[in-house]
Amino acid sequence: MKKHLLSSVSLSVVLVMSALSSSVSAASNNGDDEQVSINSASGSPNFIAGTLSAPSSKKPQEIVFSYLKEKENLYSIDGGTPKNFELISETVDELGITNLKLQQLYNGIPVFGAILAAHVSRDGVLTSISGELAKDFGNLDMVEQSDLLTAEEAKSIVLANIRAELHAAPEIVAEENPSLVIFIENGEAKLAYSSRTEFLVPEPGNYQFFIDAETGEILSSYNQIHSADPQGTDAVSSGKGVLGDKKKVRTVKNKEGSYLLDRTRGKGILTYDAATKLLIPGKLWLDADHKFNAAYDGAAVDAHAYAGQTFDYFKKVHGRSSYDGKGARIISTVHYGKDYNNAFWSGSQMVYGDGDGSVFIPLSGALDVVAHELTHAVTQTSAKLIYQGDSGAINESLSDIFGAIIEGHYSDGPDWQIAEDIFTPQKDGDALRSLADPTLNGLPDHYTKRYIGTEDFGGVHINSSISNKAAYLLANGGTHYSVNVNGIGSDKTGAIFFRTLTQYLTPNTTFRQFRVAAIQAATDLYGASSPEVSSVKAAFSAIGLN
Repeated sequence: MKKHLLSSVSLSVVLVMSALSSSVSAASNNGDDEQVSINSASGSPNFIAGTLSAPSSKKPQEIVFSYLKEKENLYSIDGGTPKNFELISETVDELGITNLKLQQLYNGIPVFGAILAAHVSRDGVLTSISGELAKDFGNLDMVEQSDLLTAEEAKSIVLANIRAELHAAPEIVAEENPSLVIFIENGEAKLAYSSRTEFLVPEPGNYQFFIDAETGEILSSYNQIHSADPQGTDAVSSGKGVLGDKKKVRTVKNKEGSYLLDRTRGKGILTYDAATKLLIPGKLWLDADHKFNAAYDGAAVDAHAYAGQTFDYFKKVHGRSSYDGKGARIISTVHYGKDYNNAFWSGSQMVYGDGDGSVFIPLSGALDVVAHELTHAVTQTSAKLIYQGDSGAINESLSDIFGAIIEGHYSDGPDWQIAEDIFTPQKDGDALRSLADPTLNGLPDHYTKRYIGTEDFGGVHINSSISNKAAYLLANGGTHYSVNVNGIGSDKTGAIFFRTLTQYLTPNTTFRQFRVAAIQAATDLYGASSPEVSSVKAAFSAIGLN
């Protein structure tokens, strides 16, 4: 039964593409210190680490471009220049390491999913480059601008397709105008318009489309389900959650009552009521008597309180202010639909159903569910993991890992289960997923047992259990498939995976790249010869990734 519920507590939160995904990689040593991981299918590097340059006082961008110029044959590019790359972000972390994200360009057009993450130490040494570049662009140079569709024509194709799919006109809440990208599928590069459309009626949708810019053919499409503030005084109100537990919630109080608006965290945390309708955000929650003790209040109390706790965890433990690192507003809507057995990140906010009382009770009633969904938002604004195959499974896995760790942060430690508090209320002791033993839900616990079909976007909820098991072993230790792992605790596990996610993962990361990225993150934090690095290596070996 449970293995058929894999789509619950989920969302396609990032753009999807089947190209550029590597299936197998191998490590080689290129010099005394330079470790190169190669995608054996494409022959392209996807992770290089070591002392890759001499100390320098140059700007980090210049250091990276100089290295790419040296390695133009390895990367099959014409040097590292603004002609080939656009710098899309540059940040300095708590270790003094500069993280740069470079978008690959071809004739000035972004290559979808082809992003490099580079790291330069405080003394100007390039220490790693992760991500894979495209290298075969066929006859794209021969395409004339006059032969292409206009952006408006591409937009019309998208809207017509959505209407046909839904048998109704969607009520659009957000959309991106079509923009040209290089889209690569099955090794073939095409000029395409990329477009995203988000809507909630007649059903939730956050569709990403790729439209052939010459023919208007839909190359790929995926559903990525993913008002003025009241004035008043900041206050703390009391309430009861879904399970009847008492909580304190941050509110704004005025003569009308108390609103579920927390202005003390980032740019605000707001909780809305959909009143069982399929509309978001709905109406900002207001309680006239300043108390949130009614049964109907429980879902809102938990969504609001748990969003605050998740915000505090990422800010206090990892120094990240809200999901985007810039204090972004966290918006939640509860009582969405009737008997709705799901929760999701829409691409811009959280949405929680009430469940049908049999499979789920209100889904905001579990901290690990709230933390799971908000971690999708962290992923969306950092690694941008493509929601398909390996990268999609890693996306889901990281949400499960932080869901468990964040819940454990506020209790006696993680129980390494997901949604156990609100799943199948008539049955004790079960959960939607178990990180400790994925096989309890019919899920694989080893890479050799991974699902390789097309269902579930290539098994994003199924294969996520593989690295879930690695995280459990890393934190707790144990022997799995005859490999012994020394546990390092959930705090260090969280630190390693957070750094892996925000610093080293790129949109098309594979499981094997995930392994080398986690090793590099642990090396940054604890040193190459540390017990923590040894445990990371052992944890991934235990799930079949060496």
